[in-house]
Amino acid sequence: MIPTLHTERLTLRPMAWDDYSAYAELMASPRSGGMGGPFDTLGTWGMFCHDVAGWALFGIGALMVDRQADGVTVGQVGVNHGPLFPEPELGWQLYLGHEGQGYATEAARCMRDWAFDVADLSTLVSYIDPDNHASIRVAQRLDAVPDAIAARPAPGDLVWRHARRAA
Repeated sequence: MIPTLHTERLTLRPMAWDDYSAYAELMASPRSGGMGGPFDTLGTWGMFCHDVAGWALFGIGALMVDRQADGVTVGQVGVNHGPLFPEPELGWQLYLGHEGQGYATEAARCMRDWAFDVADLSTLVSYIDPDNHASIRVAQRLDAVPDAIAARPAPGDLVWRHARRAA
């Protein structure tokens, strides 16, 4: 079952077909460069389907991030898994115009805690392009620490390791 999660300001909800056009626009833009983009339609569709299929295959996947005040979708957060990821990966992305308001940190913290507490993952990392300073700041706000020896999907990625919260 795909969860719906809530924070003080956000609702993290299952992805739907209506989310695809905004997702595809982000993935086709230069903003997706840190994830290997920009992507063509084939790549964008494959990533969208991966984010949905993770729930059926692994019990983890991606959720869209809606602002509770007005229902606007501001981005996506998720836990990636499968043959492209050496370890389960916490990832986040915001749509243009929604940066700098703490949404990525708030959504990623909620997803991280769910992944450890409910999905009972034993490990969780974030793979971040070294030029993506905004995502590095999010990882730092989540108290993730650099892991220089961890396996990574792309040789240039930085690996930020997340720890379970103390009981």
